[in-house]
Amino acid sequence: MFIEVIKSKIHQVTVTEANLHYVGSITIDEDLMDAADLVENEKVQILDINNGERLDTYVIKGTRGSGEICLNGPAARKIAVGDIIIILSYASIDFNEAKSFKPKIIFPDTETNSLK
Repeated sequence: MFIEVIKSKIHQVTVTEANLHYVGSITIDEDLMDAADLVENEKVQILDINNGERLDTYVIKGTRGSGEICLNGPAARKIAVGDIIIILSYASIDFNEAKSFKPKIIFPDTETNSLK
């Protein structure tokens, strides 16, 4: 049996941009992606601390070291620049493996979106 568990979490980063007219997705600083073990095009869930909004999208690589967190497309209407968000990804793994699996969780500085 396989179950879905949290694989990666970027806990509380600040949205730096919102681009309504982009195709869609979330652009994330590549340093944060690496630290959280996220890959480009991976499905993620976004949780907005400011307004309670929750949505699913996929990751696009942002400029390394920029602190960039940009909501693109329709998500730009739901999450505003300056909002604090949590970014989650999940994986399906064997039930017994899940008992010892440890997700990759990072806690960036919300002022700069850089790693502490």
